[in-house]
Amino acid sequence: MENRKVRMNESTHLLELEEHMYPLVDVKTPNVFRNLFPYSEVPKIAFNDRTVPHHMPDDIWITDTTFRDGQQSRAPYTTEQIVTIFDYLHKLGGPNGKIRQSEFFLYSKKDRDAVYKCMERGYKFPEVTSWIRASKKDFELVKDIGLKETGILVSCSDYHIFYKMKMNRREAMEHYLNIVRECLEIGISPRCHLEDITRADIYGYVIPFCMELMKLMEWYQIPIKVRCCDTMGYGVNYPGAVIPRSVQGIIYGLMHHAGVPCELIEWHGHNDFYKAVSNSTTAWLYGASGVNCSLFGIGERTGNTPLEAMVFEYAQLRGRLDGMDTTVITELAEYYEKEIGYHIPSRTPFVGKNFNVTRAGIHADGLLKNEEIYNIFDTEKFLNRPVQVAVSNTSGLAGIAHWINTHYRLRGENQIDKNSELVSLVKAWVDAQYEEGRVTVLTDEELTTVIEETCSRLGIILGEQKEG
Repeated sequence: MENRKVRMNESTHLLELEEHMYPLVDVKTPNVFRNLFPYSEVPKIAFNDRTVPHHMPDDIWITDTTFRDGQQSRAPYTTEQIVTIFDYLHKLGGPNGKIRQSEFFLYSKKDRDAVYKCMERGYKFPEVTSWIRASKKDFELVKDIGLKETGILVSCSDYHIFYKMKMNRREAMEHYLNIVRECLEIGISPRCHLEDITRADIYGYVIPFCMELMKLMEWYQIPIKVRCCDTMGYGVNYPGAVIPRSVQGIIYGLMHHAGVPCELIEWHGHNDFYKAVSNSTTAWLYGASGVNCSLFGIGERTGNTPLEAMVFEYAQLRGRLDGMDTTVITELAEYYEKEIGYHIPSRTPFVGKNFNVTRAGIHADGLLKNEEIYNIFDTEKFLNRPVQVAVSNTSGLAGIAHWINTHYRLRGENQIDKNSELVSLVKAWVDAQYEEGRVTVLTDEELTTVIEETCSRLGIILGEQKEG
């Protein structure tokens, strides 16, 4: 204790004792934290009540893995689909690049064609980056294509080091550092994906490894990013939880003990325990500038952090959108449903068919009087999705007219009045359904069928002409 220096922390403006060095702890047998991950039991969340301070970076952003992790769990996108989605991401992220990067495979000709076509767009954001096998041949491929950065898998838990790679920690570290050096020698910036970090020995392996990465960065003067991959979704955001499950504990360790700058730290979460969004937000709050996401959370097993969720997390944390166009989220959802054939579950926040549909009769009554009572925000403004009221026996003429106008996006003089013949006939059909003993709300499909049949009978084309 006496020999440790006292220095001023320029971020907190407090005097601190110089940190201990963290050498590699090269164990003979793997530490798989069996006390936390017994496997034959549900994983345990333990606490030691050691907390770390908030450290929100000056600048935070989103990176995209829709075409990498997102493609590992579904049929591959066509080149045309990738380019279209990339265009949408550019528009969504806005001129300030809040969607900073998008990563691509380079394995096949189709993958590379998509990369070339996206690069031809000439967008500053999202920047096109790659994900490759850690080989010199693939590094050369990255350079030939003209990419500045690539992702490299550097699995960091003893589960992976001992059981998958059949190495010990020192062998794994030397293996990874050699790969990183090869990447740097070619002039490519490596993004080190620390796979399974929430089951890794943070102080015995992760921090010593990242300290070595920072030494290489200083030597080569090329940025080295550290992506914290919560591969199995074990991360938790509870204050005082123990590492390796503590998200804020991991981020704090990388910043304060390994010396990794905020702008080079990224969180990549999975949703196995329903914590992908809250963990990603926590990573932002405690010092990671980047959170890695995929559209609609599509990814391995339970999926990744949904990109659209983090757009609204950003807005809530910053109090502004900083140029992001959130209506593009709805355009993307429609594109996935209609052009790609992907079904988005109807209750998915922000994008599901029913995310802002009120079904309870008493709620519908309140919403028709003032939509703020039961709508999360102005969904028409931010998502081009006006609030809807489901039709039941309590809807009345006004509720049915509201449903028709919102479902068919009727505006101004094209809106249907509650006293119209169309609404009266639809209400009569609805009333008959409940008189026959029905107790559930009517589905969109049922309503559109009866509305279109009634319109045909009356000679009405919704949105094109008024009733005579």
